[in-house]
Amino acid sequence: MNKISAPMGAVEWALLLVLSLLWGGSFLFAKVAVGELPPLTVAFLRVSIAAATLVAIVRIRGLGMPSGREWLPFLVMGTINNVIPFGLLFWAMTQVTSGLAAILNATTPLFTVLCAHVLTADERMTPQKLAGVLIGLGGVAVMIGLDTLSGLGLDVLAQLACVGAAVSYAFATIWGRRLSGRPPLVVAAGQVTSSSILLLPIILVVDTPWRLSAPSAATAGAILALALAATALAYLIYFRILQTAGSTNLSLVTFLIPVSALALGALLLGETVTASNLAGMVLIGIGLAAIDGRPFSAIRAVAAGRRVRAR
Repeated sequence: MNKISAPMGAVEWALLLVLSLLWGGSFLFAKVAVGELPPLTVAFLRVSIAAATLVAIVRIRGLGMPSGREWLPFLVMGTINNVIPFGLLFWAMTQVTSGLAAILNATTPLFTVLCAHVLTADERMTPQKLAGVLIGLGGVAVMIGLDTLSGLGLDVLAQLACVGAAVSYAFATIWGRRLSGRPPLVVAAGQVTSSSILLLPIILVVDTPWRLSAPSAATAGAILALALAATALAYLIYFRILQTAGSTNLSLVTFLIPVSALALGALLLGETVTASNLAGMVLIGIGLAAIDGRPFSAIRAVAAGRRVRAR
């Protein structure tokens, strides 16, 4: 298992931003898709289309897929990073708004910090890191709008499902470290292939897909976007960041997803950016800086230098 504790560099931050853009629209696409199709069917279509795409690229590149017992860690990863969280989130979004689901999903870094502290030796929790997570979580709530929280407590099971998905994602980022050393393309292909294998018998029994009506063009487009952009391409970036920057840093993408969604809405749909949106982004920025550590170290170094000169 790789031991990763250094702050992220410019490349990792850029990849994290791209990943947040890819996942920024996933809540919208998922909300469209579950309007016509059962949640587990949406999850299966998402991972199976992504798997077919990534496996084809693996073959074209001349790389090898896992074999025999090598599939076991991929099956675990597929379960806790796709099957469980996708099923929980997609079902929850039939009951709650995508905004509230995004806020609850943004608790992922908090659970990741806690899990990493207990389960790893090189990603220990510090007061500064915990404070950064809490500030970032507050920023997400402020940016999306505190009025979104007005439904908190009404659909308790759906909201617990969102939190359950966040916990599952947290464990997945820790478990994914076991797959370090393999090309990110192979890891991504192995994960979504495993997820497809696990979900297929479930949807055949639960959803009986042969009885479903053909999806509309909008739903089909949403599923393709989920599969190709928010899954196939996104997981290539996901495992690249995990290998170089660690699980805690990777989980920060859930703070950036609402920021990306807001930026996309303003640029592509002409949506208005409010004062609360800007305030939330500032809080998220402070939280990310606290977790990264380097901006605060630089400030302390400057302050220490001034005190020395003053003497």
